[in-house]
Amino acid sequence: MEDEYICVDDLSEHLGAANGLPSPRAFYGVFDGHGGTDAASFTKKNILKFIVEDFNFPDGVKRALKNAFVKADHALLDAKNLDHSSGTTALTALMLGRTVIIANAGDSRAVLGKRGRAIELTKDHKPNCTSERVRIEKLGGVIYDGYLNGQLSVARALGDWHIKGSKGAKCPLSSEPELHETILTEEDEFLIIGCDGLWDVMSSQYAVTIVRKELMVHNDPHKCSKELVKEALKRNTCDNLTVVVVCFSKDPPPQIIVPKSNKRRSISAEGLDLLKDVLISNS
Repeated sequence: MEDEYICVDDLSEHLGAANGLPSPRAFYGVFDGHGGTDAASFTKKNILKFIVEDFNFPDGVKRALKNAFVKADHALLDAKNLDHSSGTTALTALMLGRTVIIANAGDSRAVLGKRGRAIELTKDHKPNCTSERVRIEKLGGVIYDGYLNGQLSVARALGDWHIKGSKGAKCPLSSEPELHETILTEEDEFLIIGCDGLWDVMSSQYAVTIVRKELMVHNDPHKCSKELVKEALKRNTCDNLTVVVVCFSKDPPPQIIVPKSNKRRSISAEGLDLLKDVLISNS
């Protein structure tokens, strides 16, 4: 198990003079390590500090996030007591008031639960993804059987300096995160962030359905995270599992009332998705 995660429900003690920012102020992240635990552990301990200490924060949050990822990546090379060949994906969620900014480098995924619908807020950075493949090949990289340079199953990560070479050089393996900003509405109920060990065996929609159902029973996001891990294990996931569920309200999700109709209905897209997941899990 080389994963790490971070949950800071109240950022006040980390922000110092920036306490004028809107409330709630929170920060969450998952870090899927590979080649050892050093990169994931270091990133967990330092990424938030790198963000709030950046000179762009808090006025230029997006720039601060990008700078922090690069700084963490370079620090992994400079640290003498760390294994420079270890690496990690990094997915963070910074919440300031009703604004959530997702930063992602790697194949972990952030999914918003919106009244029972799954809204993906990240793109999985796999080498075979079209945009990543184009970027990789432009920089001289190659993809063998889905692996970047025949070594990594991700196209973006922090660390892995045995692949990147020297600091500052353009490299097919990027540490730059993709950002996504969302303004939450009353329909937005919770956020799921998890490493690829979850998404390899479960669709985003099925995960949202499980979490919403569980929240209506006990309203405990921690239990929901455990339930997702348990379900992924039942489906024989072959990777590490780390999942964080963040609720945006103290109240459980309301019952979704479907209007009665005498008309014959076809199965919904969500229903098809759930049916597919059930069939896969029983095959």
